[in-house]
Amino acid sequence: MPSPIRILTAVPICDGHDSAINTINLEFIRHGIEVVYLGYHRSVGDIVRAAIQEDVRAIGISSYNGGHIEFFAEVIALLRKCGANDIKVFGGGGGTITHDDAVAMKRKGVDNIFFAGTSLAEMTDYVSKHYGRPRGKRSRSRSSDQDLAHKLTATEDAYGKGKRRTSNVQRVTLNKKIRNSSKARVIGFTGPGGAGKTTLIDELVLRFLNQNPNGRIAILSHDPSVIGEGALLGDRATMINSQNDRVFMRSMATRGQAGGLSPATHDCLTLLARSGFDYVIIETVGTGQEAMPFQKNGIVDQIVLVMNPDYGSRLQLQKIVMLDLADIVVVNKSDLQRARTAHTEIEQRLEQNRRNQRLIDTVAKRHRDPGVDELFELISNRG
Repeated sequence: MPSPIRILTAVPICDGHDSAINTINLEFIRHGIEVVYLGYHRSVGDIVRAAIQEDVRAIGISSYNGGHIEFFAEVIALLRKCGANDIKVFGGGGGTITHDDAVAMKRKGVDNIFFAGTSLAEMTDYVSKHYGRPRGKRSRSRSSDQDLAHKLTATEDAYGKGKRRTSNVQRVTLNKKIRNSSKARVIGFTGPGGAGKTTLIDELVLRFLNQNPNGRIAILSHDPSVIGEGALLGDRATMINSQNDRVFMRSMATRGQAGGLSPATHDCLTLLARSGFDYVIIETVGTGQEAMPFQKNGIVDQIVLVMNPDYGSRLQLQKIVMLDLADIVVVNKSDLQRARTAHTEIEQRLEQNRRNQRLIDTVAKRHRDPGVDELFELISNRG
């Protein structure tokens, strides 16, 4: 089975028009394309960094505020400077980009510009035809990030072709070796959708960057695939602090696997854990009561379960399997009305486990939140 086409879409800095790109993203997904959405108000550096780390086939830019000739040209120039010439650039801007502009932009290396009136079918056909071909032989990477991105792609592609990289026995042996030799601390984040996992991780990244001026951190983030179709890999769109050269972030689609992770997750996580990062954070898809994405004999050093105060009744807590396995349970959005009750109920549930589990209240969206500070202390092994 061929691997899905991966593209990145974004809106330039000083442009807040995201309705068109959201519609186009959805149509791409319906046609089996995996879309890494970077969001809006994004700089040239943010776009190129993300495209390289995600190892996408092309970048689609939606520009409605002018300055498009210069912006597209800078993206292409930086891709070339980084040795990522194989990543192509296309885009559109309704009536903002004129036909004369498009001619000038194509001279500067833009693949194609879609004008007002172009159907969604034409756009998806173009992407499928031009970026769905097998990759040719790549020139030698100029950076370790590019080399790592290529290896992650090869790992995912191997699973897509039914070539599993490691057996369960090999995994157990490899896990032990990695734990003994890797300096990376691997933290797993899971929890229901809407609990604020991505925002919380982004705040922890900020604290890490401030504390470790020369350190690097990797994030392996998951989003669900639409059954039989593509996926919207949108965690980068809500990341602010993680738009940094010292952060390597890779987005993965579940590609039909239940439980919050991808078939290739373990091997990709192994690769990241051996790549010189100080921390590797893995975030699952929003999970339900039965999900156990992380195993105790795996690579993950600590498991963090992030919950929303509005989980339902006490009975619902008894059904959440991850409350038995998590090392740290976070009640995020603890400024909500039900948060105090939630803390008490979860605390009582954890006492039944008779383990040294920690319970922390956070408001991840709040600047300098003391709960996030406490969580950072715990996962950085200083608490």
